Amino acid sequence: MDHSRRNAETMIDYLADYERVIEIGIGRRTDLARALAKEGTTVTATDVHDREVPATVRFVRDDIVTPDPTVYASADAVYARNLPPELHRPALEVARDADADFLFTTLGGDQPTVPVERKTIETGTLYVVRA
Repeated sequence: MDHSRRNAETMIDYLADYERVIEIGIGRRTDLARALAKEGTTVTATDVHDREVPATVRFVRDDIVTPDPTVYASADAVYARNLPPELHRPALEVARDADADFLFTTLGGDQPTVPVERKTIETGTLYVVRA
């Protein structure tokens, strides 16, 4: 089993309780969004580039640095995987504006640049900011 798959399954434990979630920067990794949608969560994925997503996931092209607030307005949680430090604050601002929780992982040794609650997951640390 590869790490991204184990990580996705672990993150599902934290995300499946939310009704509506938004994944920031989905890229080509659609496994987590697909799995959450299968669990009954309404999932919207965003990216700065057009991306193919499963039919059960809504896609919106958006840049978290200059976001369209209407995309995030109804979210219960905003999440991202391998989020680079320069995007922590813009993503948190979007989540706060939507009154949504913000959950993310970072790449390698990157530390969060915003105040967080740390949750140990199988493949590292999940950072959580409550609304």
